[in-house]
Amino acid sequence: MADAELMNLRQKWYERAKMQTAESLPAFLKELSEHPHDYNTICYAVAAAAVGAAWAVERCPQGGITGFQGGAVMWEFMEAWNGVKAPARLLQFSDALFPQYDYKFNSISPETWRWLREEAQKKLDTEDTNLVSASVRNHWQSIRDGRVPFGLQVRND
Repeated sequence: MADAELMNLRQKWYERAKMQTAESLPAFLKELSEHPHDYNTICYAVAAAAVGAAWAVERCPQGGITGFQGGAVMWEFMEAWNGVKAPARLLQFSDALFPQYDYKFNSISPETWRWLREEAQKKLDTEDTNLVSASVRNHWQSIRDGRVPFGLQVRND
């Protein structure tokens, strides 16, 4: 399957997953399970099934979880599915764009370093920098200019 076709299928499954109810979920799961899968599509189908089931339960009369509870669901899933046990953390590299999150980082990959520089440039190009604090704007400029933030080391792996 071509990459564009694969990403389109993935996106459609995820969009439909977010609309599932207890009534619609069985048909959605049947469709996902009967798709002629390859190495990639089976992963997306399993993820879409999990997201669809979560939304179906969320929509039950006792549903209505908070964002905090949603985070708890993610960690419960990480433990039950992947065996990730606390202490653990999920690191979002977008946090490296804000100086208040320096404590989260000590090394990054070359790919992440390139991504951070690109994102810093995008923010400088698209954000109303008059509404952004000077320390954040200076931080973005520093990253854009090639200074690795927070004393991080760019890994050579």
